Formats: sequence, structure tokens, C-alpha cells
Amino acid sequence: MRTLIVTAFMSLDGVMEGPGGEVGYRNSGWTFKDVEFDAAAYEIKGREQEETTALLLGRTSYEAFAPIWPTMDDFAGYNAMPRYVVSTTLEGEDSRWPATILRSLHEVAALKQTEGGPIAVHGSATLGHSLADAGLVDRYHLLTFPLLLGAGNRLFSEADKDTTKLVLVEHETYGNGVQKQVFDVVR
Repeated sequence: MRTLIVTAFMSLDGVMEGPGGEVGYRNSGWTFKDVEFDAAAYEIKGREQEETTALLLGRTSYEAFAPIWPTMDDFAGYNAMPRYVVSTTLEGEDSRWPATILRSLHEVAALKQTEGGPIAVHGSATLGHSLADAGLVDRYHLLTFPLLLGAGNRLFSEADKDTTKLVLVEHETYGNGVQKQVFDVVR
């Protein structure tokens, strides 16, 4: 079975919206605008790109990334691997960044049963909530920034559900206050 990893930049109060400067969120760009850059904190991002064998995105993140990521040399690995978009409303893929459209969480569960390495979910707050609530997430890669952003899309669902136990398998704190936390989901 393939490992499904949710990877996110997150504020201390759980907000994941607009870390890179996306239009429409009042605190957009908080990862670089409000916290001093420390290259060491981003080591996990390079490692993710080397170890990941497929991307899984929600429709909104896919539509935001499709015009930008294919032009970025930093994302050459992601641009070369298979991409999947979970959406019931997307009518077709963006020809600039082709992807396979999955229409349900059952299709995601079937994808996890295929041969191959880890599948990473970037952005995609709504999808992340659904995947976690359905018990499909195996691991979290988090970079938590020392900020309280208040309003905004949060990483974790607010669904009333049973406790999800996690095991911290890797962590580090950097000079700028960013914390890396890697958690495995206990089954």
C-alpha cells in the first residue's frame, strides 16, 4: 500500500491558507513576509520532492498551481511525476499541467492500493479534511511557523470524530522559530 502524506506550512493556530502569496487572503505570503528565511527549515521540502512518486490535489489547489508550478525549476521533480486531482466539478485537466481526475475518496483509496511510492498532498485544505476524516492519511509533514494568523483555512477538520493518534517520528526547531514535525498516523 502506498503512503499518503499531507504536507503543509501551518501557523501555530493551524492556518494553512495563503503561505506563498496567493491572492485573496489578507495574510497571504506569511511564510516569507513575516518570518526570517532559514534554508535549513526547508530541507524537508527537497526531500519530499525526491521521495514522492505522485501528487494528489484538490480542485482549488490544482487550479492555482497549474499555471505556476510547470514554469518553476524548483518543482522539476513534481512536474515530472503523475498528478491526481480529486474533484466532482472539474470538467477537464489543465493542458499546461496534465492530471488524472479522481471523482471520489473511493478512487483515492484504490490509488493507495496500487504499486508505487508515497503520494503527497500539497495545499488542498478541503481535500485534506476529507482524507483525514476518511482515515486515508498515513503521515503529516508540517512546518509550523511562529505566527497566529486568526482567520483562514485550517489544516485540520473540525468534524466530530474519534481521536486520531499520532506518533512524532521526526522534529526539529530552527533559528527563525519554525518547527518541523513529522507524524505517522497510528492505525
